[in-house]
Amino acid sequence: MTLKFDFLVIGSGIAGLTIALKTAKYGKVCVITKTGIDETNTRYAQGGIAAVTYQPDSFEKHVKDTLIAGAGLCSEDIVRMVVSEAPERINDLIEWGMSFDKNTDGSYNLAREGGHTEHRILHHKDNTGNEIQKVLSVQVKNNPNITVLENHFTVDLITQHHLGISVRRINTDIECYGAYVMDLNKHQIFKILAKTTFICTGGVGNLYLTTTNPNIATGDGIAMVHRAKGTTENMEFIQFHPTSLFNPGERPSFLITEALRGFGAILKTIAGKEFMHEYDSRGSLAPRDIVARAIDYEMKKRGEDFVYIDATQSDKNELIYHFPNIYAKCLKIGIDITRDPIPVVPAAHYLCGGIKVDANGCTHIHHLYATGETASTGLHGANRLASNSLVEALVFAHRAAQHAVNIYNDIQYQENIPEWNDKGTTHPRELILITQNTRELHHLMSYYVGIVRSDSRLKRAYSRLEMIYNETEELYKTSKISQKLCELRNLITVGYLVIKAAQARKESIGLHYNIDHASKKIKTIL
Repeated sequence: MTLKFDFLVIGSGIAGLTIALKTAKYGKVCVITKTGIDETNTRYAQGGIAAVTYQPDSFEKHVKDTLIAGAGLCSEDIVRMVVSEAPERINDLIEWGMSFDKNTDGSYNLAREGGHTEHRILHHKDNTGNEIQKVLSVQVKNNPNITVLENHFTVDLITQHHLGISVRRINTDIECYGAYVMDLNKHQIFKILAKTTFICTGGVGNLYLTTTNPNIATGDGIAMVHRAKGTTENMEFIQFHPTSLFNPGERPSFLITEALRGFGAILKTIAGKEFMHEYDSRGSLAPRDIVARAIDYEMKKRGEDFVYIDATQSDKNELIYHFPNIYAKCLKIGIDITRDPIPVVPAAHYLCGGIKVDANGCTHIHHLYATGETASTGLHGANRLASNSLVEALVFAHRAAQHAVNIYNDIQYQENIPEWNDKGTTHPRELILITQNTRELHHLMSYYVGIVRSDSRLKRAYSRLEMIYNETEELYKTSKISQKLCELRNLITVGYLVIKAAQARKESIGLHYNIDHASKKIKTIL
């Protein structure tokens, strides 16, 4: 079976659905999502969207805060572009039906998060992402030009490689013709040919034991682009959210939004001692990388499993009003946040690097775009400023869609793509081979390539990963493929990219902290 579309969107979060809505005015669009349309990283984003909407805040202040958080590795041109275009893109959301919390006078109720010098976070209570996801999903489902294929898994991108033409990473003439897609209900793989293709597949949190990402966040888009000889960058910069709810056995970990600290909550040890002032003058409002390392160090120093975030000094009614989901979630496990501190631990949360793109979301491969968390745009540098991710997705989705609609009429479908061939393969007899390799991957990445790294840990991680890679590739070659096998294979690829990037960076900066390449000052603190 072969389907044809003008625009193929892989992923259904804020980036993918924004692209779908903007391109649907010009042609036929297909959105591929491996579960339901609403199960995305976007849905789990609690905090909100950072944008300048009032004085005395300014674009310059937002730019400066972003550059400082990015530790000198941001592209200033990209930062200025995103910050200046943010208000207009947020208006797009509002026109589609999104509502942000407002004060009684009609002004936006703006939150402040770590690293921000002003209150500039637009939000919808403490479930902003979920509300955005619902609004966009309704718009997409009601658009006759958009076909949504739920429970479909994208196996690989189609390039000249599938025509028997040798493709190397240094090539500048690689073209994307669409993708091979698996219907997870029928277990059939078919072709979708597209004039333009967009990778919007989210993050890589499931590389790690503890993550705030949903189970679908397995780095599929990044792995596919790497196999297609595309380029990635800054893969070493994995942001660990400092405060996920300590609730052993729960996956994904429940996020305790940074806005709670902006609201006045304080980080404390189990003994009740405040500690963040020992690491940063901003205390509990320091950027995420500093807070995550500080918590990690405090836990290891004391041999404890968590620290507390304490909001009990806040007004009870205001606390419940602004954070109803956190209040309800904690209450379910016996914690009343109005009188009890919340146990928290860092969890893998966001990838600041990814598929390298330009200002229009174009990748190294012609007719292939990447937007959202899966892309490395130059905005985040070595560390993402809180709540910059959703607005980045909006800005780049808009620009990628504009670029694509300007060229798609000049692109022809590649007609002679072969069908997927799995001749000679069989169903794997022991699925434990997949589950055990996945467990091993989680452990080696968490213990060796986590918040704190070293040269020896990275070397050991690479050695262990190579064994898992060889075993999994052998299984892939002989087996009829499944979602779990493909996801493991993708995670291994992404793990490789993270480790190699971490080994190549001979300094500690932003989210990459290596004890063998840290200043003496930092070593004494952490």
